[in-house]
Amino acid sequence: MPLDCCDGTVGGRMRLAVAARIVVAWATVGLFLAFGKTLFEASSAALPATALFLWLLGVIVWSAFGVVEEAEHLAHSLGEPVGTLILTLSIVLIEVALIGAVMLGAGEPTLGRDTMFAVLMIVLNGVVGVALLFGGWRYGQQTFSLMGAMAFLAVILPLTVIALILPNYTRSTEGGTLSTTQSVAFSVFTLALYATFLALQTGRHRDFFVEAAGIDEIHGPAGVPTRRFIAIHTALLLISVLPVVILAKQLAKVLDRGIESLHAPPALGGVLIALVVFMPEGLAAFRAVSVNQLQRTVNLCLGAAASTIGLTVPAVLMIGLATGKPIVLGLAPSETVLLILTLALAMLTFSGPRTTALYGAMHLVVFLVYLTLIFNP
Repeated sequence: MPLDCCDGTVGGRMRLAVAARIVVAWATVGLFLAFGKTLFEASSAALPATALFLWLLGVIVWSAFGVVEEAEHLAHSLGEPVGTLILTLSIVLIEVALIGAVMLGAGEPTLGRDTMFAVLMIVLNGVVGVALLFGGWRYGQQTFSLMGAMAFLAVILPLTVIALILPNYTRSTEGGTLSTTQSVAFSVFTLALYATFLALQTGRHRDFFVEAAGIDEIHGPAGVPTRRFIAIHTALLLISVLPVVILAKQLAKVLDRGIESLHAPPALGGVLIALVVFMPEGLAAFRAVSVNQLQRTVNLCLGAAASTIGLTVPAVLMIGLATGKPIVLGLAPSETVLLILTLALAMLTFSGPRTTALYGAMHLVVFLVYLTLIFNP
């Protein structure tokens, strides 16, 4: 329910919840900007470090849910696919901020790759798997726009192969890295392809990404948004995003030290970042599929995968060039197999206008295999 149309007790509670979230988030930002170094040094022991991590994680996740809430207000008024696109781009901004914060510290050279791969596995296998399994079990078959799904996959396929597989087979550099020329060229090509897709998604082929019924089954029919409404929720979205971006560096320090002290697999850092970033969006996808609105789930999941590669790869490569730090993008052999299997399954799942619980089970099995290989390569 929009803030400018909330009346009575419900509207007052919503305004208080929004105000509380913003106050807590920005108070935490102020505290860490003033005393961050002291807090970090005081949390060298396991218990204080855990408390600090949970505090930062809680504030970031709460703010991320605020981003989703404000983006959904805009989605309801602006319609699809623009609404979902706003949410996806907001989440990717948070992801890039977290990755950049860790990379600017003492992060592993494989962090960007691990995070992008984790996002693909979580979104294309974990979220899609659970959503299709639940939706198929509840509704039998669910429908979506075939042209929209195929458009997403047509972008995801070349972007993922170029970014995560091709670097293992180039000869200018070794170890899954790219040369300076390749980094600049691939970044330009990636951004150009993603920008072309966005132009078509929000313009000429907008109808590919909209429910056949043309109605938002979660919120009801969309009304005509006022300038005041759009301005309010755009401002609230930015106010919710900024604390996440600012606190990302602090969380990255604690996360990096924790993984090192526990001797955990380096890939676990990428998984945790991906889980933190895409938890709100994943819940939004589950919420949509629970009311038999599979198209919105497809837009969220496939859009997240496309934007992650389309925007994170150039950001990671440019950070590497600016700082002089090596960036490893090429996947390990087992990960390459999982990525190819995931892309093949996605093409199979979304090759027809209907899905069943069986498709969800297939994706979920691949996701469980991915989790197993993190701790037992």
